[in-house]
Amino acid sequence: MSKKRGLSVEEKRTRMMEIFFETKDVFQLKDLEKIAPKEKGITSMSVKEILQSLVDDAMVDSERIGTSNYFWAFPSKALHARKRKLEALETQMVETNQKKKTLQQNVEKAKVGRQDTEERSKLAEELASLRHQRDQFKSELDKYKECDPDVIEEIRQSNKVAKEAVNRWTDNVFAVKSWAKKKFGFEESKIDKTFGIPEDFDYID
Repeated sequence: MSKKRGLSVEEKRTRMMEIFFETKDVFQLKDLEKIAPKEKGITSMSVKEILQSLVDDAMVDSERIGTSNYFWAFPSKALHARKRKLEALETQMVETNQKKKTLQQNVEKAKVGRQDTEERSKLAEELASLRHQRDQFKSELDKYKECDPDVIEEIRQSNKVAKEAVNRWTDNVFAVKSWAKKKFGFEESKIDKTFGIPEDFDYID
């Protein structure tokens, strides 16, 4: 029989949040190190690390009382934390779109021939940078979709706005590719290779 696959970090984070949401209780680290393995399949060795990551992301509250640290989290707090994160992502999307406009202006100035080699090189670097930002935003959005289903339902509309922003940016990349094909006469595969665009680059669902 094959060995059972261990939980990913995001799965552990989600299950840890379930402990707080389901019990609506306050815990010490030692409590969670006993509960998490038994009820959620999270190894006791990883409880502290997972808990700290949730505290760092403002998903879980923590306070030291006397010599002990106490942890708690409620759906309403998690909802507001996610909304703030999504708002920050949307702001970054706006900034990325502005960079895209500047990039398009630079593309218009590019000239066919040897003399525009440096210009195309800069264009490639800029496209790679913006594509990397897009991937980061998508990764962040995926991360904030994986916690409590009830909370996610409440922020579905916020997620929708962020997804639409990512897909608008994807539209812009395709538009630049189309322009480059007509301007330079390149094949699409050559444009993808030159600008570091992966074959599976596409809209997100």
